[in-house]
Amino acid sequence: MLIVTLSARAQFDAAFTNTWALQSYYNPAAAGLDSKLNVQGIYSMQMVGYEGAPKTMVINADMPLFFIGPKHGVGAAFLNDAIGAFSNKKIQLQYAFHQKLFGGRMSIGVRPALLMVGFNGSNIELNDPGDPAFAQNDIKGNSFDLDIGLRFTYKKLWYAGVSAVHLLGPTVKLGDDKTHEVSIDPTFMVQGGYNLSFRHPRYKVAMDAMVRSDLQNWRGDINARLMYDGNKHKLYGGLMYSPTISVGVLLGFDFHGINIGYSYEIYTGGVGALNGTHEILIGYQHDLDVYKKGKNLHKSVRLL
Repeated sequence: MLIVTLSARAQFDAAFTNTWALQSYYNPAAAGLDSKLNVQGIYSMQMVGYEGAPKTMVINADMPLFFIGPKHGVGAAFLNDAIGAFSNKKIQLQYAFHQKLFGGRMSIGVRPALLMVGFNGSNIELNDPGDPAFAQNDIKGNSFDLDIGLRFTYKKLWYAGVSAVHLLGPTVKLGDDKTHEVSIDPTFMVQGGYNLSFRHPRYKVAMDAMVRSDLQNWRGDINARLMYDGNKHKLYGGLMYSPTISVGVLLGFDFHGINIGYSYEIYTGGVGALNGTHEILIGYQHDLDVYKKGKNLHKSVRLL
């Protein structure tokens, strides 16, 4: 696991199955895009059954800022990622500006972040205990990071966006003597999605795709969800596919703004079907449209 972590630099950021639910996490331009408070929490257990397998948690939130106009959005996120002897944490804030354009909305976003990396050297076993390439104690370090994004949304029909994370290509130096370091390459992402409606208004298919690359390696993700919109609840089920990497299934429901979802991802590269990725999604949405017509409308009883 240590060798994989050190060599597969394109995989520094965890890959989630429910990419569709983390729009503002992958692209800061999506922050505050609609008139709702959006909060998502995702916990992913990858390659279950293997010692030191990755475990990742993300809490992400965004909302519009109405007191300076609905063209602004803000958000914040926290990531905690553990893989083998490494632990990665990221605290980020984001801002987005939205402008109407060609019947849709063009958005641009920026996201400064603090990246913290740790290495638990006290719990690893080496053939040569004195190997200077590995720290013999717990070391950690941090670095400033920056992400940017651009996105165009056409009503609720389709969207397309590009984003760049780790734009500064930070190098995190670990320990008091700074003799160990972790270098992170910038990663570029292209995202898009389309909502397909049927004659029956309660059903639609939501399709999302994303390709990410550090210009050395790449990963693509495609998912499609059949959605049912009932009077009091919403249900969805779908499939995901990552070429040469994995396939998966997604299930979930919405009830009074609360979304609970589960997905299971099976790797197609020789890893056993029972050693895939379990992912749990919990989200919450609350309408913040203070400009909605008819809101806070009062009439005198004398005029009724």
